[in-house]
Amino acid sequence: MAQHHEVVIIGGGNAGVSLAARLKRYGFRDIALIEPKEHHLYQPLFSHIAGGRAQVKESVRSQESVTPKGVAWIKDKAVDVDAASNSVTLASGSTITYGHLVVCPGLQYNWEAVPGLAEAVHSPYGSSHYEFELAPKLWTLLSSMTSGTVIFTMPSGPVKCAGASQKPMYLACDYWKEQGVLDNIRVVMVQPYPTVFGVAEIDSELDRKIAEYGIELRTNSELVAVNPADRTATIRSTTDNTSEELSYDVLNAVPPQSAPDWLKATDLPAAGDKYGFVEVDTQTLRHSRFANIWSLGDAAGTTNSKAGGALRKQTKVLAKNLRSARKGEPLSAEYNGYSVCPFTVSRNTVVFAEFDDHYQPMPTIPKVPTWKESRFSWWVDRDMFPQVYWHLILKGRA
Repeated sequence: MAQHHEVVIIGGGNAGVSLAARLKRYGFRDIALIEPKEHHLYQPLFSHIAGGRAQVKESVRSQESVTPKGVAWIKDKAVDVDAASNSVTLASGSTITYGHLVVCPGLQYNWEAVPGLAEAVHSPYGSSHYEFELAPKLWTLLSSMTSGTVIFTMPSGPVKCAGASQKPMYLACDYWKEQGVLDNIRVVMVQPYPTVFGVAEIDSELDRKIAEYGIELRTNSELVAVNPADRTATIRSTTDNTSEELSYDVLNAVPPQSAPDWLKATDLPAAGDKYGFVEVDTQTLRHSRFANIWSLGDAAGTTNSKAGGALRKQTKVLAKNLRSARKGEPLSAEYNGYSVCPFTVSRNTVVFAEFDDHYQPMPTIPKVPTWKESRFSWWVDRDMFPQVYWHLILKGRA
């Protein structure tokens, strides 16, 4: 017989663990967490690792240690959801049935979408700090440069913490400036949108740092192919479709992203959604067609910029609404589209971007311009947030 739980959560990352912990605090006793990986990662530190400002060990814990006590950890991978039978199929062939299902498996990296990209980031001259195993390699490459060309890229479409694509670039530039070699290094940032980020106040601060470091910002441009043997990257303009080939000494690329392929194949995404995100009411986070299915985090079809700060708000909303649904009460909690991205613009300062799903400023403290470059914001991002994450967020208390 299939194993049954009142609440089944697919995904043991930030979303799954913090939600499970909060539901435990709300009185739920029969919760199962489906997660195949042995280790849990704090991804915001990947940029600091890639920029030589954090150690690998700071960003990893065992999955067992972060899974809330009393929550059943199912060490397996979800491969299908059948909403009609309230069941989840696992890679092992087992079936789990549920009273309520929360889908938060995170994003899938589509390396194959750019020809040559997978080979390039695993070559001696490429990397991607979006991969835990490759983040230390990037700092090795960047810190050893004294001249040459380095290219940083970001893809179009949905990306987890889109601003993270730029963070190692600023950290490296500040390091090269300290070493007296910045003038000998050509730095190119490939950005698929018209501005460096999309929030006017943030753009102004980042443009100032870009000018300070002499970075070549290629807006409305995208990486479309890489030849790792020749160390060339093909950059295409999204406005006139023209292409140019750039030679590089180091390439740091962020891959195109989407929901996992297995999720795309279910009935959970909206019709015609090529990225495969779970169709939800963007305020209540309940599925638009299946009343006992919910989603949050990167795989949810919400309109916000995907980031941990957005997820922290979503977790509270979903937990409250799931508790209300359990009692047969109206769903009163609403997610307001908030997101946040701390830009590490030097080795000891941060531009703290807080904004809504229309890319308008949304500071936590009203009328305080958190988007101004600040040493205090550095302390918040680098020192405070990791401790809050491990000791409060994952325990459902922040």
